[in-house]
Amino acid sequence: MSGWAAFERDLLEQMPLIVAGLQDTILLAATISITGLLLGVVVFYLTLSRNAVVRYCIKGYISFFIGMPLIVLLFLMYYGLPQWGIRLSPFTVALIGFTLNVAAYNAAYLTTAFNGLNKAEMEAGAAQGFSALQVFRLITLPQVLRLSIPALTNQVINNLKDTSVAFLIQYTEFFARVQELASTNFQFFKAYVFAALVYLAMVSVIVIVARWIERRIVIPGMADTASLKPT
Repeated sequence: MSGWAAFERDLLEQMPLIVAGLQDTILLAATISITGLLLGVVVFYLTLSRNAVVRYCIKGYISFFIGMPLIVLLFLMYYGLPQWGIRLSPFTVALIGFTLNVAAYNAAYLTTAFNGLNKAEMEAGAAQGFSALQVFRLITLPQVLRLSIPALTNQVINNLKDTSVAFLIQYTEFFARVQELASTNFQFFKAYVFAALVYLAMVSVIVIVARWIERRIVIPGMADTASLKPT
């Protein structure tokens, strides 16, 4: 039996497990994209606080989680916390770790977009008697979200790809199942090519959907000021 034929046979045999792993990958990627965006909006809002201490703490949060390698954070929570009597499931660790990391990036994207806005609109809203929260919710946030679509799309793509490291904390997502497939027949090249093609297909879907959304809610005359990823 040829190498490809043997690989296809093993692939078909393990397809139910691979599909289950793919579902777990999509679940994790979708969940952290939502929670990371929601927390990112909260963090961004706090960066606009009039309280200097709050702004300083939030900037420290953003710098810390952007600077810390994600895998270090996941290992610290999954392998380190049990020494303190705290044991969390792999999904819970991944959810918390990814959310804290993604929120920091999303807050930075939104801040970059905010810096490119015309502040006269917000000043006009305040002059009309809007509270700071109303100005943020009705004027600031809709605009920065629109301007940040390219950057937020890139982050969703990164979220999907970064889920592949979750297998290191025993979360059996898609890449973990591909690893198991490769270990059964030692056809690592074929298995990883298969994984790459699947990831490429999922990323393509995300890009298509994001471009459709961007065309529908584009702000006429406003340039994209939030497409660069913070470093």
